[in-house]
Amino acid sequence: MKTTSSPFEHLETRAVHAGMRGIRESGGHVPAIDLSTTNPLPSVELGGLSYEELAGGGDLGDDRSAVYQRLWQPGVARFEEALAELEGAESSVAFASGMAALAATLIAARGAGRPHVVAVRPLYGGTDHVLATGLLGTEVTWAEPHEVGAAIRPDTGLVVVETPANPTLELVDLGLLAEQAGEVPLLVDNTFATPVLQRPIEHGARLVLHSATKYLGGHGDVMGGVVAGDREWVERLRRVRALTGGLLHPFAAYLLHRGLRTLPLRVRAQQQTAQLLAERLEGHPALTAVHYPGLPGGDPQGLIGRQQSGGGSIIALELAGGFGAAARFTESCELVTHAVSLGGVDSLVQHPASLTHRPVAGEAKPAAGIVRLSIGLEHVDDLTADLERALDLAALETELAEASGREAQLSGSRAAS
Repeated sequence: MKTTSSPFEHLETRAVHAGMRGIRESGGHVPAIDLSTTNPLPSVELGGLSYEELAGGGDLGDDRSAVYQRLWQPGVARFEEALAELEGAESSVAFASGMAALAATLIAARGAGRPHVVAVRPLYGGTDHVLATGLLGTEVTWAEPHEVGAAIRPDTGLVVVETPANPTLELVDLGLLAEQAGEVPLLVDNTFATPVLQRPIEHGARLVLHSATKYLGGHGDVMGGVVAGDREWVERLRRVRALTGGLLHPFAAYLLHRGLRTLPLRVRAQQQTAQLLAERLEGHPALTAVHYPGLPGGDPQGLIGRQQSGGGSIIALELAGGFGAAARFTESCELVTHAVSLGGVDSLVQHPASLTHRPVAGEAKPAAGIVRLSIGLEHVDDLTADLERALDLAALETELAEASGREAQLSGSRAAS
């Protein structure tokens, strides 16, 4: 697939300058925020042609009107251009949220007469849920990575995978998956890695999805979703967006485009802290496992270095005391905020089985003792102190529960005798 070209070799430079064409020439320094919901039409004939082209998934022509914000918007287009350049895609299309982006992709596949989806777990809980329910008219076959080829049918429209996986960070070999998928488009949720650490199109993916709310925005103050891919698919997705109204707001587009400009710096700094934290927390008596790709044994396929350039900044901790200990740990963090979402400048902790993965089927739900950490930009020593203190409290909770259980068992034995 032909990818978006850039005159700059390094990602840091591309992140700063992507989507900024023409701004200096117009006398500006940053993109303007155009909030117009409607646009003047040059004539009845050209207005009609503009509407037809944009509603059909086309881009804005030189002599055309943007007509209506639901069809095309300049700030959104700039963000789309920038993200496509960072992912090495021909184009991209942005939506109001990551789930809106996923929904549009499923609708587009079903609309092409291919409603069957092959999906690899684990996935984000919302993705898992919408596939499992068939809410959008799709049918799913769950498969292990090595089973994908055998699961494909004549009506398969997509192969869906998330790597690193949410929430336990398993890495999936995208080249192997793309080979099995063959002509079926491989859709990769790249939210955790971002184009800083992984560019799935280089490994055979046709579509790359982001919950832009996370790292792309990076500050916990904007929602959005985006799918990057080839022009054929992007036109389909624009058509769905135009018809269903899942558009990204212009101010959100401005914030997301601004977020891209610092993305490499934020992601690499967060990753460095996550690596240190994972190493420091590993072996804590309250834990049975620390799930992080950068730890020994965390990348059994050797994908870091050839598919993904680092372990990322999400850590999953598995507490020995199960749900009770996980809840105590989560509620005991003070510097780290107990909240859903991830990828922002401040660190977050949540219990996936109770929140983001609550609707997931029992056999695929994360273990009750697992908590997910999104590492922000705080100093590693402050984060270590907060997390170790919370783990110590969780360990105490487990000890007290075990002691209570032993006492109850002894009391029962005495009563029986």
